[in-house]
Amino acid sequence: MLIDKRFHNYSLGSVPKDLLSGLIVGVIAIPLGMAFAIASGVKPEYGIYTTVVAGILISLCGGSKYQIGGPTGAFIPILFGIVMTYGYENLLIAGFLAGIILFLMGVFKLGSLIKYIPRPVTIGFTTGIAVTIFTGQVASFLGLVGIKKHEEFIRNMQEIFVHLDTVNMFSMLTAGICLGTVILTPRIAPKVPGPLIGLIFSSVIATLFYPTQIATIGTAYGQIPSTLPELHIPNLNVDMIVKMIKPALLLQCLVGSNHYYQPLSQME
Repeated sequence: MLIDKRFHNYSLGSVPKDLLSGLIVGVIAIPLGMAFAIASGVKPEYGIYTTVVAGILISLCGGSKYQIGGPTGAFIPILFGIVMTYGYENLLIAGFLAGIILFLMGVFKLGSLIKYIPRPVTIGFTTGIAVTIFTGQVASFLGLVGIKKHEEFIRNMQEIFVHLDTVNMFSMLTAGICLGTVILTPRIAPKVPGPLIGLIFSSVIATLFYPTQIATIGTAYGQIPSTLPELHIPNLNVDMIVKMIKPALLLQCLVGSNHYYQPLSQME
């Protein structure tokens, strides 16, 4: 029944537009997923797996035929903190528990409780996340080497200042070209996706003029596997559930507040 409603009044003339939209979203989502995975403290390929699986599930189970799903930067500091404290596999358990909590809140109609959280709290929290993400990209923008990631903001800033003598001008040039293209494209050609043009343009410039002067995903993080990951069930027991319930509650609160306030900010 749901599929019938989605394809109501759908024609073959919409297929080329949907294919183009899917291509653009896919091209942007893959590097974006890898970037978010790296920023969260895990391997780049995990971002690819998540982007593919989540994209398919959201498309099949989402409530709107116009809905596009993708990674969100608001989770980066939280996920990074969980990875640093509990490890990657325990992050999966925390995410699984957070999903169960959200499901139960929906069943018992407790989702409306999120509206009692003051909006300034959520705005302040989101702003802090934005600052953390921005400062976390400074080292990559400058092409610094030897940087160690820490959970604390101050220690990460100290790492940047300590390694300022390793600035790579080619990295700054490439990042600046991409950033400038993303900013200028909507003004020059509003219908053209700026991130896609920036990604292609800066990559072509770097490949043609200084291919060996900047790091790539392969040189920095190793070869991306060409095979599917091996699936296994995490070691889930009562002690592990008790241990991971705190980060799980944090994740579900972040998901709830993000979905509640994001439409309001878009309407404004």
